[in-house]
Amino acid sequence: MQQIDVSGGDRLTGHFRNTAYVINQSRPYFDAAHAAGLMGVQGRSTTGRTVVLGTGPLDGRPQVIDFVRCSYLGLDNHPVIVAGAIEAIEAHRSLHWSCARTRLNFDLLAELEATLSEMFCARVLAFSSVMLANLGAMPILASGQLTGGRKPVVVFDRTAHISLAYHKPVVADEARVETIAHNDIHALERLCRDNPVVAYVCDGVYSMGGNSPIEELRQLQERYGLFLYIDDAHGISLFGPQGQGFARSQFPQVLGDRTIIAASLAKGFGASGGMLMVGTPDQEALFRRYAIPYSFSAAANLAAVGAALGSCRIHCSAELSQRQRRLAQRIDLFDRRVATAEQGNSLPIRMIAIGTEAKAIATARQLLDAGFYTSVTFFPTVGQGKAGIRVCITADHEVCDVERLCDSILENVPETTDKPPIVPALS
Repeated sequence: MQQIDVSGGDRLTGHFRNTAYVINQSRPYFDAAHAAGLMGVQGRSTTGRTVVLGTGPLDGRPQVIDFVRCSYLGLDNHPVIVAGAIEAIEAHRSLHWSCARTRLNFDLLAELEATLSEMFCARVLAFSSVMLANLGAMPILASGQLTGGRKPVVVFDRTAHISLAYHKPVVADEARVETIAHNDIHALERLCRDNPVVAYVCDGVYSMGGNSPIEELRQLQERYGLFLYIDDAHGISLFGPQGQGFARSQFPQVLGDRTIIAASLAKGFGASGGMLMVGTPDQEALFRRYAIPYSFSAAANLAAVGAALGSCRIHCSAELSQRQRRLAQRIDLFDRRVATAEQGNSLPIRMIAIGTEAKAIATARQLLDAGFYTSVTFFPTVGQGKAGIRVCITADHEVCDVERLCDSILENVPETTDKPPIVPALS
């Protein structure tokens, strides 16, 4: 979920948050989507991307092809990952230790962090979720402890994920906060010229499509010392020989002291939890002692740790590149049939622009009736009047799944055939 800027008023009230407005404006859309059976759906996965909807006995329940889950490599049902979770619980005869991580940790958690650190050439700290990883990092970033004791101007991309943007009020209590237009490199460079220390907070791959211009951001980093905080939740595992991800694969082997990459272990990685990649021993020690979720919360449960270790084994095998190639083929297949703003990039998220919220909800319901569960998106995830359908393509989709979805989209949203191809964002 991206964060659409709906703030207003003075700095003391509503400058970074306007919860009542968001609820009041979006409630009718949520009510309609729930009434249409598009949200709050229960189901059970079977094989591939097939999901049996509803509860109770499986016989007679409708089946759909799922284009909602963000398991882009199709690993969330992988037997090695499921077995890893079970084996970890059986080995410890425990699921959870109820103490802060500054006191006692599962030995398998240390193994996981060491394995991830080697895979991604960084110092990796694992968390229960990316949201908690960001929650722990944002106050430390604002404090200046990562920038030589000088508090940075913290600049957020306007469409940064809610798990980043939600922390603006906390960051603003310590440092100046600015928000710039999406991928506005010129605005960011002006801020770098005018301020001695700047930190930029963005996504690597955006949940509603598209990506950050990593190479241009690195150039600003070299020119001005820009600190980069990149949440690559949707880019991890998709690129690199060991799944380093969209962002990490574009940095040198040594991450350095001016870049932190947050990522998910629950999307392309196929397991559960989140992580931070940091570049120095001092940064690692700082987070292990002062990141709030690390200091005052328990670690990820043992099933999550075991599942992640199982995924590490897949990431270090030839299977990873095979799944990356399968995903690329299915993205290309979709793009040859349906025109979107993301057409031609190598990312697995495609947005079908619809317009009004009512039409988007009706279209998503038509696709569901045709056997395809997609994500209807509306305010506050996107701007009002800019509703659409998000399609998450995975390596686990059969070619016929993608073909039939394209047929259904072209039947229900015929204007998707009239748009010219978009210049690729990625090679």
